[in-house]
Amino acid sequence: MNKLVKYSLLIAALLLSLNVYSQLRLPRLVSDGMVLQRDTDLKIWGWATPGDEVSIEFKGKSWKTTAGEEGRWEVNLPPMEAGGPYEMDVQADKQLTVKNILIGDVWLASGQSNMELTMERASPIYQEVIAQAENPDIRYFDVPDRYDFNQPQEDLEGGSWKAATPENVLNFSAVAYFFAKELYEKYEVPVGIINASLGGSPVEAWISEEALKEFPVPYAEAQRFKDSTLIREIQEKDKARGNAWYGTLRKKDQGYRNPEAPWYKPGLDDSRWAAMEIPGYWADTELGPVNGVVWFRKEIDVPASLAGKPAGLLLGRIVDSDSVYLNGEFVGTTGYQYPPRRYEIPAGLLKEGKNTLVIRVINESGRGGFVEDKPYQIAAGGDTIDLKGAWKYRLGAAMGPLPGQTFIRWKPLGLYNGMIAPLLKYPIKGVIWYQGESNTNDAAEYDGMFSALISNWRQKWGQGDFPFLYVQLANFMEAAEQPSESNWAELRDAQLKTLSVPNTAMAVTIDIGEWNDIHPLNKEDVGKRLALAAQKVAYGDESVVFSGPVFKSMEVKGNKAVLSFKNVGGGLTTNGEEELKAFAIAGADGNWFWAKAKIKGNKVVVWSDKVAKPVAVRYAWADNPEGANLYNKEGLPASPFQATYTDHQ
Repeated sequence: MNKLVKYSLLIAALLLSLNVYSQLRLPRLVSDGMVLQRDTDLKIWGWATPGDEVSIEFKGKSWKTTAGEEGRWEVNLPPMEAGGPYEMDVQADKQLTVKNILIGDVWLASGQSNMELTMERASPIYQEVIAQAENPDIRYFDVPDRYDFNQPQEDLEGGSWKAATPENVLNFSAVAYFFAKELYEKYEVPVGIINASLGGSPVEAWISEEALKEFPVPYAEAQRFKDSTLIREIQEKDKARGNAWYGTLRKKDQGYRNPEAPWYKPGLDDSRWAAMEIPGYWADTELGPVNGVVWFRKEIDVPASLAGKPAGLLLGRIVDSDSVYLNGEFVGTTGYQYPPRRYEIPAGLLKEGKNTLVIRVINESGRGGFVEDKPYQIAAGGDTIDLKGAWKYRLGAAMGPLPGQTFIRWKPLGLYNGMIAPLLKYPIKGVIWYQGESNTNDAAEYDGMFSALISNWRQKWGQGDFPFLYVQLANFMEAAEQPSESNWAELRDAQLKTLSVPNTAMAVTIDIGEWNDIHPLNKEDVGKRLALAAQKVAYGDESVVFSGPVFKSMEVKGNKAVLSFKNVGGGLTTNGEEELKAFAIAGADGNWFWAKAKIKGNKVVVWSDKVAKPVAVRYAWADNPEGANLYNKEGLPASPFQATYTDHQ
């Protein structure tokens, strides 16, 4: 090797070494494809060698600052109009270039699983929308899941900005995508969505430590989980308990005991197996409320038109987990109860005539089985095979219930520190929020904590009372035959009360839930209703009807209650039904009865022959208020409510 080559290699190694140990770094959010908030002061920040001069060049202008003692630096940029794409050069001991930057409106999407739910999950009803999702002006940043109880994090562990394409949009929050799509079509301004959501998370997990002090119980729990040793001990115990339970289950499972003839093999003699209708729960059969593993077998006849073809296997939802075999071959598995079971049958596995489908179901606690009113079928092209009906079943192993694990990631404070704190320097237009299912056991506490969260975030961002738009809980679970108490109704009422917080709006979804699924797939209407709220609260459109009717006041005339409403739009209506439903009325004794109700102008008159002097009225007050049909003429549903009358009202 000649001296010139050696010298060149030495220089290259030196440059590489300098680059590796360079201190200049930008936060994850400040990266290629980012959307910056228009018409507001901007902040670009990062880290460098202490004392280094840092310069930024953007849109033909430059700014300079010096990294502080701990290497932190930040630069304030003036408000800018929507536009792009642009590039930004950041230079200290090296130069970083951030490419493909847009300036538009940035929205934070947060909450639990219904905000987290992706377009891929909802894809069965949005195939065309996904295929047409080609818009470089809609960008999405998915915040990695992380918790920390000890200190607010300065940066995220990962994440990148993605433009809307048919491939990328599959991983977008469905609610957030439809929200962004509506806003873009209305205003033609770039939209950036930052999604910081986590399934199952309660509201207290998203509140900062100082704001939690107002709530002694969650605050004390947050202090407890600052102990990393405690966390490790809990995780180890949970893991050991789960491993022991599943280890015992596997050893006891009769379906696996004979490895030469496991119960998923075709040709097995199942003539002595009992029969059960699917969908349904085995607790309702002679087997009773047992936990453990139960095997299901069904012989299906496949026509020649489907033989050999790839197909989709839809098995609704199964409680809790399942493994599926077709003709002795493994097809797929799902590890917990909530995801829809959508499996692919590869080409060549289906054969003409008799085929054997086997499902091994594990249930850790509660009622195990197949959720009703869901699709159970094999489909290919336009052909389907209905899988509902009688199946053979047999207990593989009975087990005691497995105690639930401790979900440390849901504990108070943790998600604020890990997923919200790193975002606080990034200016936003506002927040869209879908959460509450995990707090339905204590709606009274939620009332205060949700308002505290809104105030907390606004204070931390330092942008004043930015718009905070949220989703009221959808209808869920079985409908009640008689008026009754409901935790879900109480939580919706707490959400309704939160409208007293300035610059908030609520999207009512009481008409688009699914009784048998806590994750309803209709996220398009959710996004559209949030976008209507944004048009009013964030964009100042006073002409838009952004909400359904909201209860305002009640008066009593004889045996009738007369209700007045805000947000009636073009007028009250029953949305095509002949008469109003889902109203209940009570007298001073507190006994509730279904009531008759009638629209008169922009008021609703409610009465019952069983209540001579009304004191209270409820509308849609149930987990799943079947038939609730009070709307305005713009097609937006009224919020559930409870109203109490006093003589001095």
